[in-house]
Amino acid sequence: MSKRAIIMAGGKGSRLGPYTTVLPKPLLPVGERAILDVVVHQLRDCGFDHLTLAVGYLAHLVKAVMADGAAHGVTIEYQEEDEPLGTVGPLATIDGLDDSFLVMNGDVLTTLDYGALVDYHREAGNILTIASHNRVVRTEYGVLHLDGELGRTRRVTDFEEKPELPYVVSMGVYVMEPSVLAYIERGERLDLPDLVHRLLGAGEQVGSYLFEGYWLDIGRHEDYERAIMEYEQLKAEFHPGTLPVAGETRRASR
Repeated sequence: MSKRAIIMAGGKGSRLGPYTTVLPKPLLPVGERAILDVVVHQLRDCGFDHLTLAVGYLAHLVKAVMADGAAHGVTIEYQEEDEPLGTVGPLATIDGLDDSFLVMNGDVLTTLDYGALVDYHREAGNILTIASHNRVVRTEYGVLHLDGELGRTRRVTDFEEKPELPYVVSMGVYVMEPSVLAYIERGERLDLPDLVHRLLGAGEQVGSYLFEGYWLDIGRHEDYERAIMEYEQLKAEFHPGTLPVAGETRRASR
């Protein structure tokens, strides 16, 4: 059965200007390939052969580079936004989502096995599964622990100098059931957190799939610089190789 994936590639990526004034963020290069090219080949290697790119900003460049997907061993269709619809709003305008499907941001660099994520999602019986990652955030301030009533003067019970706070964060990769579309109105701007709140409010089962491997969300200049450096170091992990297509010589290992 054909595996379906939706890649959100329509954002302006303003925090990565001036690079994104001439290229949409998913087409920024890491090594000799564009981020989107890396993502598409990873999806192909995990068995996803039917991809839809939700495009908006500089959509003509994305279409020119990725075309119909034949050169990458997949079928690529496009859903173009007339106006930004958020991270999940475009789903309501995409036809044929009648089985479990994967949704991801087009600027994610990870070694996640997308096929294993879908398998887990189906076994768990979730309507939505969020790929997640442990992340530690260090605050730049000394944090006071206080006791007593709110007011100008309170008793200090502890002091932490620039503490590190652990979080489980979304990777920007999700698996959804077709029934999730009932919670998204056509033409409505909607982001993933809003959809999660709607699903939980309706008593639907939302799950998390914790991934401990490599993951980088390329949103800032420092992230992009890190992606360029680490991609070269981990290239073999991103491209273990399955079925070579025209112009490629990677080994088949699965």
